[in-house]
Amino acid sequence: MRNFPSVSERKEVLKKLLKNVIIHEEEILEALYKDFKKPKFEGVISETAYIISDLKNTISNIDSWAKPKRVFPSLLNFPSSDYIYSEPYGRVLIIAPWNYPFQLTFSPLIAAVAAGNKVTVKPSELTPYTSAIISKIVRETFDIKQVVAVTGDYTIAQDLLQKRWDYIFFTGSVAVGKIVAKAAAENLTPVTLELGGKNPCIVDETANLPLAAKRIIWGKILNAGQTCIAPDYILVHYRVKKKLVGFLIQEIENALGENPELSEDFARIVNLKNWRRQISLLEYQTILSGGESNQETLYLAPTLLDEPDLDSLVMQEEIFGPILPIKSYENKSDIERIISKHEKPLSMYLFSENKPFMKEFMRKYSFGGGCINDTIVHFSNKRLPFGGVGHSGMGAYHGSRGFESFSHKKAIVKKGNWLDIPIRYAPYKGKLGLLKKILNWL
Repeated sequence: MRNFPSVSERKEVLKKLLKNVIIHEEEILEALYKDFKKPKFEGVISETAYIISDLKNTISNIDSWAKPKRVFPSLLNFPSSDYIYSEPYGRVLIIAPWNYPFQLTFSPLIAAVAAGNKVTVKPSELTPYTSAIISKIVRETFDIKQVVAVTGDYTIAQDLLQKRWDYIFFTGSVAVGKIVAKAAAENLTPVTLELGGKNPCIVDETANLPLAAKRIIWGKILNAGQTCIAPDYILVHYRVKKKLVGFLIQEIENALGENPELSEDFARIVNLKNWRRQISLLEYQTILSGGESNQETLYLAPTLLDEPDLDSLVMQEEIFGPILPIKSYENKSDIERIISKHEKPLSMYLFSENKPFMKEFMRKYSFGGGCINDTIVHFSNKRLPFGGVGHSGMGAYHGSRGFESFSHKKAIVKKGNWLDIPIRYAPYKGKLGLLKKILNWL
């Protein structure tokens, strides 16, 4: 017999978590800065404030989310009352990434706890200071039988994947996502995979170029481009390319000054391995702006590249850094040809004032989610599902959808005894014609 916490118990522990996050907020922000110099402002809007808001929303709505949902019964089962019950999957494993280490650990954890599961969470070893404060908050908040944080390198994650779980939630790269999915398949364990991809950003000739440049640069330099939904490359109409490039360069300076390395508002690459990978993407490329780097501080300037070849490394891999390739197009066939070279992305962005093109964009391309005339902000609305499609992931969460993801939906028919229609029972002789009439009527 399984023993899971009641809804009221879940609510109380989430209130305790909210209190502890608020108490430790300054420590969290300091840890994020120590790990990769994440600016305090970014730490608040994308990590602590997000989780505080997530907790408040979950606490306010958990009663309604968990309440059995009555659905209209089938007349074939008359008389009956039909319900959907939300029950915990059981033992859940959450493997978190390093790029938003606090937010992307606690957001799925909150949903899993709200749904009543027992959770093992593995924070990233690449952000050790943040992982330490995550472990501290988990210990202070939860009973060890309900939630435990397990720290260590990738071998710990490998070991955890060998165990049997009732649900696995993973955020990270496509390559590791395949490993997780394969391990889960051994026990037919359901998974949510939040992955990534090459996110196109289309700018047509009708776009508001100064505003587009401001919003694109904001989305790209946030977290030094280490964001799974950051614009990965720009496809701009050839007639407005020169103007857009000028605005992009100006917006980098407006945001970070003449020397971004001196700015307090620009994060660093998380470690030397990732920094070297970023540098390798610049080889043989034409740099329009940026390109400066510092291995000692893991700094790489916001960098614009001009017309990289589609077969080059920078156009083959997800960049996950402050490098932004810019390619021009002449017609919609060019856009389709370039985008179709890659798997379905986690996000897509379109800057345009052309309403028919907006509708075509939504109809024609498959992607996890995105924006028209902005970047990244779709992530912030808890009423919108967040998740990928194809190689960019499977499953979704945020708000009520997180609760849904971590809950098994149990269908229950409560049958009345005051009437028992005999047609379904054997012997069936002479009943087939009547059955067909009933089915046609339904």
